[in-house]
Amino acid sequence: MDRRWRAVAGCTLIGLIFLFVQVGALALVEPFETAGYQAVEDPSDPTNSIVYVVAILVATGGMLLAFRYDADQLIRGLIVFSSAWLSLYIFRLVAPPVYVGGFNVVALALATLLGVALLVYPEWYVIDTAGAVMGAAAAGLFGISFGILPALLLLSVLAVYDAISVYGTEHMLTLASGVMDLRVPVVLVIPLSLSYSFLDATTPDPADEDERDGETTESDDDGAAETGDDEADEAEADDAAPATDAEPADDEMDQGPLERDALFIGLGDAIIPAILVASAAFFAPADVQTVVGVPLPAVTAMVGTFLGLAVLLWLVLKGRAHAGLPLLNGGTIAGYLLGALVAGIGLVEALGLGPYV
Repeated sequence: MDRRWRAVAGCTLIGLIFLFVQVGALALVEPFETAGYQAVEDPSDPTNSIVYVVAILVATGGMLLAFRYDADQLIRGLIVFSSAWLSLYIFRLVAPPVYVGGFNVVALALATLLGVALLVYPEWYVIDTAGAVMGAAAAGLFGISFGILPALLLLSVLAVYDAISVYGTEHMLTLASGVMDLRVPVVLVIPLSLSYSFLDATTPDPADEDERDGETTESDDDGAAETGDDEADEAEADDAAPATDAEPADDEMDQGPLERDALFIGLGDAIIPAILVASAAFFAPADVQTVVGVPLPAVTAMVGTFLGLAVLLWLVLKGRAHAGLPLLNGGTIAGYLLGALVAGIGLVEALGLGPYV
């Protein structure tokens, strides 16, 4: 496969996963709300965002300490358990209602199967499938739990945090280095060759300065999707830097991303923008203009996400490391606000500031 087709195939797969997460979140918000999955009493309370960001910071620090003191397998176990737990939210809704002792045994079996697959056979397609399911569940849960203002604050703060942690302190690169070897769905693995196997590959080190110069593209993990609790999904791990070769030989260290066998992008990069998309749909005014049944602001937020993703992937394929959330969240917020104004929603209402002005 020549370089052009490798790029097309890799970017297409990334786009499809992002699309699945966003469409899945949109499809889940109503069933989640009906099932009583809303995590907070007052979704419009902006302090919800502060609590979540603090949880991210605590989780990040905890993971860095765990890697430092060789507690990697503990982190792996927690993330795999969280993956199965998040997937259970979806399986409860879609699995046949076979109940034993008050539990839907089919849903429980599917979630358990996903967790076992991640433990015993974490090939790239197992990780990506689990990540997509987790991402849709997490985005849907947060979408109904974060009103417009909290969602906007969350995306804004995490975009700034991602930029600082990648371009400034670089601690997300350190975190990504530890997470890559765990082979868990905090990082999406995008193969660039038909023969690629994540199980057989040597995972890249995003913290390696030599590799970062033309192979990695850093993306934040705040994507709270991954780890256990829905909020501190500590997606921190998602920071996995895209665009690194899984198995670089010494004589390949100067090659660009498309000479590599795989790209890596943090799952949080898919989840965090989708939270605003889901929130924009769930909390939209009843009379707002829709497109194929979806409120216009949510649709334009999706468009903004993909425009940001296109720019991010373009930068990644040029061979430089980049924080994902500034572009992704920025595009999503801009798209949402544009759609809200076009739909006739005033700026104050669009920002969720109505109760405060």
